[in-house]
Amino acid sequence: MKLVYFAWVRERIGRPEETVELPAEVATVADLVRWLKQRGEEYAYAFENEGVVRAAVDRVHAKPDTPLSGAAEVAFFPPMTGG
Repeated sequence: MKLVYFAWVRERIGRPEETVELPAEVATVADLVRWLKQRGEEYAYAFENEGVVRAAVDRVHAKPDTPLSGAAEVAFFPPMTGG
């Protein structure tokens, strides 16, 4: 699965994207975030406040309970404002 990171999430992790093979127990966006946080301090720092970081699964905004089955890409980004 391709993971893409934007804005300060990218800065904290130190890379714009990566391809990973998910363990079988990672079934939802929330599971993915928990798994990523265990991969190192840069991930733990990026996702320290899980309620702030937003996700999109295959370019569609997703909630934490969104299933990942069949997904090709998950993007993570901070909330955005603007006009």
